Amino acid sequence: MEEKGQEGKTDESKTASDTAGSDIAFIKEKVKERPINRRKLLKRTILTATMAAMFGLIACLTFLVLEPVFSNWLHPEEEPESIRLQEEAVNEEMLPEDMVVETESEEETAPPPPAPVVQRVEMGVSDYQKLYGSLYEVAQEASKCLVTVTGVTSEMDWFDTPYENKGQTTGLIVAENGKELLILTDKETVEQAEDTHVTFCDNTFAAAGIKQSDPVTGLAVISVNLDGLEEQTREEISIAQLGNSNSTGGLLATPVIALGRPLGMAASVAYGMITSTETIWNMLDGNYRLLTTDIYGSEKGSGILINLNGQVLGIIRQGGSGEDARNLITALGISDLKNNIVKLSNGQPMAFLGVYGTDVPREIQESRGVPAGAYITGIEMDSPAMVAGIQSGDVIVKMGTEEITSFGDYNQAVMTLLPDTEVTLTVMRQVQEEYQEMTVDVILDVLK
Repeated sequence: MEEKGQEGKTDESKTASDTAGSDIAFIKEKVKERPINRRKLLKRTILTATMAAMFGLIACLTFLVLEPVFSNWLHPEEEPESIRLQEEAVNEEMLPEDMVVETESEEETAPPPPAPVVQRVEMGVSDYQKLYGSLYEVAQEASKCLVTVTGVTSEMDWFDTPYENKGQTTGLIVAENGKELLILTDKETVEQAEDTHVTFCDNTFAAAGIKQSDPVTGLAVISVNLDGLEEQTREEISIAQLGNSNSTGGLLATPVIALGRPLGMAASVAYGMITSTETIWNMLDGNYRLLTTDIYGSEKGSGILINLNGQVLGIIRQGGSGEDARNLITALGISDLKNNIVKLSNGQPMAFLGVYGTDVPREIQESRGVPAGAYITGIEMDSPAMVAGIQSGDVIVKMGTEEITSFGDYNQAVMTLLPDTEVTLTVMRQVQEEYQEMTVDVILDVLK
């Protein structure tokens, strides 16, 4: 009985042990990792990377678009000032009745003039030295408005070896607009240059960029950022004083100084006088007075002509003299260039109609009945004037609502207009023995 009892207990214990073992058997089972779906993981990775790239691109574009807006809002950038040159003084004429009154008054109150005293004065070498010393002081002061413009281009020699070609010319500081220093110079030197820089009177350098050019006169305006100039340089340089080359008193025999590169070398100086002002260069849509001097210079000379007050009278432009006087310094009168300078300094493109012309002299108006205006002597091929049907012999008397009484008036009117502007011209055309009025609509083109 006891054995049976023990066996029963044993069986019961085995049964309990087996039951307990089965209850915890699941704990001993090995947990298997979930299998990785590589294709799905790759898709998620690509999707995440794509979304990140798109987010970065959108953020970058948003920054690029909004950054200037916020920058201008926080730090507003001032627009360059519009350039305007000082108007030339007009000589006031005295009326006849004023002269009579003054003459009578002087006769009544003024004492008799003293007898003239003639004294012979001999001048020595020192006197000539003082004279030329005074002239050089004027030249030195005026040279502060001059710069040397250097245009650099890359060239290849016969052996395909690259080298730099540097062209140099004179530049004239004509204005500043609050942000840039504006310099008038030769178009040829700077237009094809890959790199342009200027050298100021204190031998400092600055990079320059072309503002606008004029194919007719061969001039251009380049600009230098004022923020890039040292304060000492800005105090040393000066803006040119532009004189009057159309003076009613006449410029014939006026003493002048040629500055810049009149002799083909930098910082060269020459003295002389104006010998002729009668030569007129007939150019496209404008005529320009040529000042001729007795100064012997270089055929490739450049620079300016100034009077003894330091005022600029002309921009040196060689080639206007005859074959027997090619080395004489000649210059385009500054008064005829002022409208061009203003337009170039403001960065405006040059518009053109495409005509050559002249004034109608008063005697021709009276004797032949030709109306006053811009008399057309020639038409440029394929120009807006030719397309509109303007002919040689026509007289332009009005542009839009502005009266035209001379070719100078016509040039000034064109200078105020921009390319692609439509303007109505009032033209007088000779039909048999009389002039008849007609109107022509013209769209101005850009001058290239």
